[in-house]
Amino acid sequence: MLRPMFLARVYVTLKPTVNDPEGLTIRGALHSLGFGSVASVRSGKFMEITLDVPDRAAAETQVAEMCRKLLANPVIEEFRFDLEEAPVEA
Repeated sequence: MLRPMFLARVYVTLKPTVNDPEGLTIRGALHSLGFGSVASVRSGKFMEITLDVPDRAAAETQVAEMCRKLLANPVIEEFRFDLEEAPVEA
């Protein structure tokens, strides 16, 4: 029996109190393109990580640890992730 694979979708964003110059630049560009209704933009990072682990609990633990140790800077960034069982390719 094959063990499940898990797909983690990781979202890393700046904390609300941290200035986001990239978001401000994107908002300005959107305004110049005629999208004046855009009130604000916050930029971030998105990653998809596939894990070969025995169960969901192990996947959650590993992804959270990856985020704390490498993927997010805890001083200025927050992270969240979604986890789903990934299809196993034959």
